[in-house]
Amino acid sequence: MKAAIVKDKGTIPVMGHIASPVATDGQVVINVTATALSRVSKFRSMGMHYSSEASFPIVAGIDGVGTLEDGSRVYFALPTAPYGSLAEQTIVNEKLAVRLPDGIDDLTAAAIANPAMSSWAALVFRAGFKSGQTVLINGATSASGSLAVQIAKGLGAKKIFVTGRNESKLQALEADEAIAFDMTVDNGQKMFENALMPVIAEGVDVILDYLWGDSAFAIMSALAKTNTDRATRFVSIGTSSGQESINVPSSILRSSTIELVGSGDKSVSKADLLTAVRGVFEMAAEGKIKIATKEFALEEIEEAWNAPLTPRPVVKVR
Repeated sequence: MKAAIVKDKGTIPVMGHIASPVATDGQVVINVTATALSRVSKFRSMGMHYSSEASFPIVAGIDGVGTLEDGSRVYFALPTAPYGSLAEQTIVNEKLAVRLPDGIDDLTAAAIANPAMSSWAALVFRAGFKSGQTVLINGATSASGSLAVQIAKGLGAKKIFVTGRNESKLQALEADEAIAFDMTVDNGQKMFENALMPVIAEGVDVILDYLWGDSAFAIMSALAKTNTDRATRFVSIGTSSGQESINVPSSILRSSTIELVGSGDKSVSKADLLTAVRGVFEMAAEGKIKIATKEFALEEIEEAWNAPLTPRPVVKVR
């Protein structure tokens, strides 16, 4: 069967052929219809993500949408190596396949699952979000960040504040207030911190951070300088700023009510991630969350792999 194969660590996939998988106890074969490309899927496929465990060569792709033998549509995650989701068929632990509700098409389901699941899991399982709380999303112009705005709203957020580097994209989001920043200008971090103070003073229950780096530090500094007894759960989800490490003085944590946690592959259980994706699909089927997509054929894997992540590239396999 046709498949997009990563031959060596750090290389992008190329078209090739691999034997079709055979079902075994506890595993199901899936006829793949669509696979979206996300940052985590690409880096994990190439062996460059902290959760990578692959031996090469492997079929690329960590999740997707397809049909079971009985024709039912499912979303699936973490195919059994060396199989991945960018092939005509794959094999998956039967517990990692989720039935799709009516009202959501295959391409949308494939595109929305990974970025929306991460936001849902961070909000519900890591932040303990409750309806009526206030949320600040740092890096809200990314696919995951913009979906987090929609999800927070759908889950009943009282107020949603968004921050990021692209002011026009921020203004297009359905948020209560948008704050743009530019860390490349003189005193950019301090200017952002000052702009945050009125928002922080209102009280923020949950912060979802997709950027890390200087902007995350500015948010924590603003929290530490605001007199409030309201606990704020700061959830680190990604490092899109490119800054993997920041220096957070002990005084910031000791002089604030910040609760700093992370959300990712090792901090959220597979069961909770599947619960999150079910919630995402139900919300999408009701029209409460949407994502822009760009379709590619499996034979266009190199072009798809190098495409921007917004709109979300989706490889239509069948």
